[in-house]
Amino acid sequence: MVLSKTASQSDVSVHSTFASRYVRDQLPRFRMPENSIPKDAAYQIINDELMLDGNPRLNLASFVTTWMEPECNKLIMDAINKNYVDMDEYPVTTELQNRCVNMIAHLFNAPLGDSETAVGVGTVGSSEAIMLAGLAFKRKWQNKRKAEGKPYDKPNIVTGANVQVCWEKFARYFEVELKEVKLREGYYVMDPAKAVEMVDENTICVAAILGSTLNGEFEDVKLLNDLLVEKNKETGWDTPIHVDAASGGFIAPFLYPELEWDFRLPLVKSINVSGHKYGLVYAGIGWVIWRNKEDLPEELIFHINYLGADQPTFTLNFSKGSSQVIAQYYQLIRLGYEGYRNIMENCHENAMVLKEGLEKTGRFNIVSKDEGVPLVAFSLKDNKRHDEFEISEMLRRFGWIVPAYTMPADAQHITVLRVVIREDFSRTLAERFVIDIQKVLHELDTLPAKVNAKLAMAEEENSKNGTVKKTAIETQREITSYWKKFVSERKTNKNKIC
Repeated sequence: MVLSKTASQSDVSVHSTFASRYVRDQLPRFRMPENSIPKDAAYQIINDELMLDGNPRLNLASFVTTWMEPECNKLIMDAINKNYVDMDEYPVTTELQNRCVNMIAHLFNAPLGDSETAVGVGTVGSSEAIMLAGLAFKRKWQNKRKAEGKPYDKPNIVTGANVQVCWEKFARYFEVELKEVKLREGYYVMDPAKAVEMVDENTICVAAILGSTLNGEFEDVKLLNDLLVEKNKETGWDTPIHVDAASGGFIAPFLYPELEWDFRLPLVKSINVSGHKYGLVYAGIGWVIWRNKEDLPEELIFHINYLGADQPTFTLNFSKGSSQVIAQYYQLIRLGYEGYRNIMENCHENAMVLKEGLEKTGRFNIVSKDEGVPLVAFSLKDNKRHDEFEISEMLRRFGWIVPAYTMPADAQHITVLRVVIREDFSRTLAERFVIDIQKVLHELDTLPAKVNAKLAMAEEENSKNGTVKKTAIETQREITSYWKKFVSERKTNKNKIC
């Protein structure tokens, strides 16, 4: 007689993963489950949910690297279990970081002697790098004010209103006033002359951006330096400059080598750059370089010995992975100057292809500049019927993730779409994107205009009743929501007719 047993009694290892009860039963979402589950089931459950994420390579909102060579991927996985902070245990990894710091310092024209070591550190990104640079400026300014017997409780930084949010975080977390130079229509970066006007005796530094997040434009660091030199002479101050080169630091040296923005300018005391942007490394690596040792106060550096030998450390966090440091070193020696230049030239050429394709539609104004980070920022010439937020929403149907956003003060009435051109964004994809945006424009032309008038009336009524007025972004979202609802109802009615 043949013996058999029910499925519930059989060995779970013989089941298809999708037929097992671990995948069929609901798992708690916000509490740890009481029992363990097989590894293949855990993998499948997580992998299935992650399928709903966007495709990283079609995420045109991000400056962050989304592709690396298989050989570098292998190095990353081989080092995934190394804690970078264990310098005594992993001395070669520490040496690779020091090599990266010196290579980048020379790339930025740091005034180093033949045997002099650069001053800098690897970070988890430009946000941490900016925090460290800001702390160095604040402490150095405080020390000087204390020595002079002057108040040191109201430090400020002068920036443009186009700065990345990490500058606002630094100001709020470390109690520094952020004095922002407002933008204006047609000029979306910090005006050096206005910035210098805002400098006072409490200014710890002026922060210039090499590659604005909004439109990729390089700010004029040379002009800022020259104007600040004159003001320092007139006032007796020594206000320095920090360059936030998160996006542009690995672009300018290769595409615009004659552009003076780095340590060639005497008032530039520190520079940050994102290795995980155009340094061509996956997310999780940034760098901050100081001009010389005097620009990084010694009291900010901690010395520890409980992991082995004496180890100096200047970071906001402690433990972190070694993989990204190793990946950065791989890219620097694998590509060299020639390789980085070729990649940046290719990115720039693809940006021009995309720009020309958008211009040919006759529907867009180009907001970005040809010189700067390889991206294309553009806005509708006429957004009375439909706006940039609707275009952004409809492009997702084709897989493209393209941000739409309003400019900061005083240009908040301008709405922009932005496409970032990374190493893995080919000419074929650029041409495909133009075709898809033409389809979106054609479909929008067949849809009714958005309900601006209705919403304006509602705003006026709310104002009369004392209701809090909506912000521009809230109004835009309400318009988009209303429009999406209309399209959904239109499709439903069409299906009923069919």
